[in-house]
Amino acid sequence: MTTPPALWLFGDQLGPHFHSTPEHRDREVLLIRSTAAFGRRRFHRQKLHLIEAGMRRLAADLGSRARIIDAATYTDGLRRFGKPVVVHEPGSHAAEALVRRLHERGLVADILPTPGFILSKQDFSAWVAGRHRYVMEDFYRDQRRRFGILLEPDGEPSGGKWNYDHDNRRPPPARSTLPVPAPWHPKENEIDKQVRVDLDRAESEGTIHPVGVDGPRQFAVGHAEAHRALRRFLDHRLATFGPHQDAMLHADWAMSHALLSVPLNHGLLDPLDVIRKAEERYRDGTAPLASVEGFVRQILGWREWVWHLYWHLGPDYLKHNRLRARNKLPAWWRELDADMVEAACLRTALAGVRDRGYAHHIERLMVLGNHALQRGYDPAELTDWFATAFVDGFPWVMPANVIGMSQYADGGIVATKPYAAGGAYINRMSDHCGGCVFDPRKRIGEKACPFTAGYWAFLDRNAELLRGNPRMRQPLNGLNRLSDLGEVVAQENDRRRV
Repeated sequence: MTTPPALWLFGDQLGPHFHSTPEHRDREVLLIRSTAAFGRRRFHRQKLHLIEAGMRRLAADLGSRARIIDAATYTDGLRRFGKPVVVHEPGSHAAEALVRRLHERGLVADILPTPGFILSKQDFSAWVAGRHRYVMEDFYRDQRRRFGILLEPDGEPSGGKWNYDHDNRRPPPARSTLPVPAPWHPKENEIDKQVRVDLDRAESEGTIHPVGVDGPRQFAVGHAEAHRALRRFLDHRLATFGPHQDAMLHADWAMSHALLSVPLNHGLLDPLDVIRKAEERYRDGTAPLASVEGFVRQILGWREWVWHLYWHLGPDYLKHNRLRARNKLPAWWRELDADMVEAACLRTALAGVRDRGYAHHIERLMVLGNHALQRGYDPAELTDWFATAFVDGFPWVMPANVIGMSQYADGGIVATKPYAAGGAYINRMSDHCGGCVFDPRKRIGEKACPFTAGYWAFLDRNAELLRGNPRMRQPLNGLNRLSDLGEVVAQENDRRRV
């Protein structure tokens, strides 16, 4: 009987749906630890730890079936392996180009569809063909129909509505933490200890240049750990996930969030399995529909959407800069120096990135992204920062989220308007403003909130570019009511230089 070619796995392809299905369970598994892959960009230290520990955990779990090769590059590793391999579609344009070159050279025998996403690229191409607009809600509803998620026997959506987002926008409760059970938390082991030693050595030798602080590890690195984290969320936190998912609390970084983006994006969990398990909680009455639907929408809708848009829109999508934002990221931002930041909301979000490589979606969009939008940071540089500084960030994750949703740099392909907001929004949805040196009601003077003043300066700076957007008509008309607009603009122009 012919031995099938070995299966080469990248560090974000570590779950059994990648390597232990009937098609693959008889294959040898190859893992290449590439010095160049870790050293070419400034990744968060905890991101490097999670990828490295995940590869070692998988090798330990698979035993003699797995082989790890340390090499300068992936190409060097394959040459040392000495036999053609098969590989799943990777998660970036650069990696795809590499894999195709390796296929042409005979080092890769076949490139297989990825099992890390539910809808195939071919099916997405068929869905998008002939459409003039790429509307995520349309895509999400079709996904629900295609895979039979949260549907009644007659094909109508459970509860009579497709989307319960309106029920999931409550401000935070009047307390410092959300009264919910804590999320699953890993126990570090010998693999973590050795990874930490090796990363310390690599940093001291100058082969990696990480940002952020080291540990303790917050997220799963193996399939068993990932399933424990999933069960903990489904059994104890899903029911309360929905109502306050857009809220922010200074002392409660996790709140009721699933914290499953890391094991999902590292390939430890099968997304369709996660969705079906969440649906079971609605069916058995242990979680309300609004919470379950909101969770399902994030995975079956948004996560799938940004993956397919990454490939559909292509590498040139990163060049979009509709609002002509050219400012470089300041040093305190790149270095995650939260102590340099005075605004409480921005300091808290940036400290979360520094300490954990993580901030939840509203902190990303309405604090970090909102600040970057108002300050005119270069969207391509910002996209790269999100992809490297976040433990769940990968090249496919961030373009639609940052270029499209957060920075409106694509002019409306992903979002229908810029997600710019003043301090009033942050004050309503968080507990940050009460102890802040700035006042969300003020736009002039030492106590002027940088988000409140920055919002009006952003509108003034981009008025002509935004005037054709009907959703911006009312905000732009508000500029005419500001008697101190000139002072606000001059003040924020000075702040933008810092």
